[in-house]
Amino acid sequence: MTAIAEKIGKYRWTVCALLFFATTVNYLDRQVLSLLKTTLENEFNWSNSDYANIASVFQFVYAISMLFAGRIVDKLGTKKGYAWAIVIWSLGAIIHAYAVPLGTGVAAVLGWVGITAVPVSIIGFMLSRAILGFGEAGNFPAAIKATAEYFPKKERSFATGIFNSGANIGAVLAPLSVPWIAKHWGWEAAFIIIGAIGFIWLVFWLMYYDIPTKQKRLSAEELAYINSDKVIDETENEKSAARTPWVVLLGFNQTWAFVVGKFLTDGVWWFYLFWLPGYLKDQYAMEGTEVMLPLAVLYSMTMVGSVGGGWFPTYFINKGLKPYDARMKAMLVIASIPLVVLASQPLGGYSFWVPVLLIGIGTSAHQAWSANIFTTVSDMFPKKAIASVIGIGGMAGGIGGVIVSKVGGWMFDSYKLAGIRQSWEQATANGLGGYLDKIKLLPLVDKHGDTIDITHKEVFNLSKDLQAQLQQVNPEQFAQFLALQKQLVLASMSTSYTIMFTFCAVAYLIAWTIMKALVPREKQVRL
Repeated sequence: MTAIAEKIGKYRWTVCALLFFATTVNYLDRQVLSLLKTTLENEFNWSNSDYANIASVFQFVYAISMLFAGRIVDKLGTKKGYAWAIVIWSLGAIIHAYAVPLGTGVAAVLGWVGITAVPVSIIGFMLSRAILGFGEAGNFPAAIKATAEYFPKKERSFATGIFNSGANIGAVLAPLSVPWIAKHWGWEAAFIIIGAIGFIWLVFWLMYYDIPTKQKRLSAEELAYINSDKVIDETENEKSAARTPWVVLLGFNQTWAFVVGKFLTDGVWWFYLFWLPGYLKDQYAMEGTEVMLPLAVLYSMTMVGSVGGGWFPTYFINKGLKPYDARMKAMLVIASIPLVVLASQPLGGYSFWVPVLLIGIGTSAHQAWSANIFTTVSDMFPKKAIASVIGIGGMAGGIGGVIVSKVGGWMFDSYKLAGIRQSWEQATANGLGGYLDKIKLLPLVDKHGDTIDITHKEVFNLSKDLQAQLQQVNPEQFAQFLALQKQLVLASMSTSYTIMFTFCAVAYLIAWTIMKALVPREKQVRL
């Protein structure tokens, strides 16, 4: 077997390595914001809804751009398309460090037309996230297209699993690096340093990638192996210069199966990526460098799912099933695994490691699912349409992510406020009404000079200076109120996370059921 592999050649795996590192950089850049969530909330006085709005801009622009990214990659070709994508997203990542002056400039322009209500920090970060989302939308359409160019069908899910595991590596490296950089050099340096890594990758991409027919490092034997399962109809399709309109692609159930699968499940991954640092803060009071190890462990677990999930369908393929049918059988098993996330909150009282490990299993299952759902497209569509279909599905996944983020932000703020209000009511009933009346009259302001409404704030998350002012009124009653509010807000937030985790647990089985109903068996698309 080794002798045969040596004769065929292995250059296609060099290409796979390039895709892996690009995906690593892709996820490093997008995760910096979530790891600095607490820092930036304290710096700019953001609510969960403010953070959700900023995160949603990235997801919305990413979603819309995915609709065109595949088409752009198809037009420019994989090499140029991928290069432009990483240049744009790396610049977008870096300019987060200059979000405040950027927002100030945009706010001045908006002021001319009467729009003055949005804080400059939010405007600046929204614009930065929009540029990042536009560039990052090119990653997966280009990577899937490169995989289809360099791998025969029987190896595509495995190759996809390998490069897709770059998302996991990026997710692991981010918590190990970003909090440390922010602690020692400031949050601005975290965006600049991480964003600059993409330009290093660009050099290697331009040096080592070309389409197989122009790749001088590729042997004739390996080229023949890559094209070994190409059918005559597909060859004829590739020769046609005519574009396939989106309306035509949307006429196939195969397209809608991919769209539904991405719409229902991508939001789960977005939620884990953007909200887990906040979850550890809300439920376990962990922040900054304290989240480095648990998040690194959690995302390390996803690598098993990414690579193992890509390999899993080959077991059924070797038993004689067609690629799509084998993939759907494997995906049913994978879709059942995230149900373990349902136990995260009920068992979370024992240790933060319990939800970290259970959610780690859920994220691992997502990556296994992702490796296979991407490959269902290359199983059934001709190469010229793959990037476009991936783009349509990516748009659907991005919209799903926007919905999950917006609902999550609203829910967390609502349940937090409910816990705060309950603490004031309970404290009054417990005889602390006089103390509460006094602290409501205090002229409390944050470091930006904005007045603080103490009835809508968590006392235990206020700055030490503000807490000292509340304590001076009555130290004993302050301690009683602080303990009571912390307990009630924690319980209320726990309920909101239970609701979100329930959706995350069942989304995959719902998606699989709809996908299977739309495309019961493998059927090749002829364009």
